[in-house]
Amino acid sequence: MNAPFDSYVLLEGEKAEEALGKIAAELKTGTVIPYIGPGLTQLTPTEVPMTPETLAAFFGTKVALPKRAKGNCWASAQHIENMKHRSTVSTLMSQAFNDSIAPTPLHVYLASLQLPMIVDSWYDATMRSALEGRSDWGEIQGITRAGIGEDRWYRFYDADGTETTKEKADAWKTVLYKPHGSIAPAKNFLISDADYVEVLTEIDIQTPLPEAVKNRRSERSFLFVGCRFHDQLLRTYARQIMKRSTTTHHAIVDPAVLTKNELKFLTIQGIIPIALPIDRACEILIR
Repeated sequence: MNAPFDSYVLLEGEKAEEALGKIAAELKTGTVIPYIGPGLTQLTPTEVPMTPETLAAFFGTKVALPKRAKGNCWASAQHIENMKHRSTVSTLMSQAFNDSIAPTPLHVYLASLQLPMIVDSWYDATMRSALEGRSDWGEIQGITRAGIGEDRWYRFYDADGTETTKEKADAWKTVLYKPHGSIAPAKNFLISDADYVEVLTEIDIQTPLPEAVKNRRSERSFLFVGCRFHDQLLRTYARQIMKRSTTTHHAIVDPAVLTKNELKFLTIQGIIPIALPIDRACEILIR
């Protein structure tokens, strides 16, 4: 059952560290699914856009954007697609995310745990890089349906980057789920408003979500690390991916930047905010 808005609880100080310590123990057993965002990868210095806003700013350095699209990467990509064709969007996304990023210690640690699933909500390939020493995992990526002539919502890739089948994916020890796509191995990007139209039409009935994701989230909770929910699209994806899992989840947050919409989302979805600097949170999760 969803929590009422007035039940909001923020864990701080010793309570935050104690709670995260317990979550760290559960993470080792595979009962907690890490849902990582670009805020984690930002711990490694990089020029790669690591927020929707900086990605929108990157688009703005390449194409003149109308006022309504500035600051919004989804609308910016849609304007570029309308004015200059989809191939231009794909080229710019490839440029934006071309640089490799060294995995943080938490990426490396998560890769070592042989977790049933890791959700990665940004376009970089950092988590894939952390998993490269293993052969018992694979990746499921959301894909644009624009112009592909296929009734598909996602594709499957083995550890070596070879496209594979649902049947093989079912046997993976760890699924890396990239709902918005990724630069690697095949440059699949859900980025423009048009990319999301069909997805958002169907996502409430779960059609765009792979069965492997639905199965592996069952009876498990989520830990959000490096994620923001200040955009409706990001909230929608998180809500639908969490659906039919357990009822209590946790998120590492910075209370100073939480918007009212984020606070409301966390409360309604039963996500308990843990107020710790992300680097300190990573230390606790790893130890």
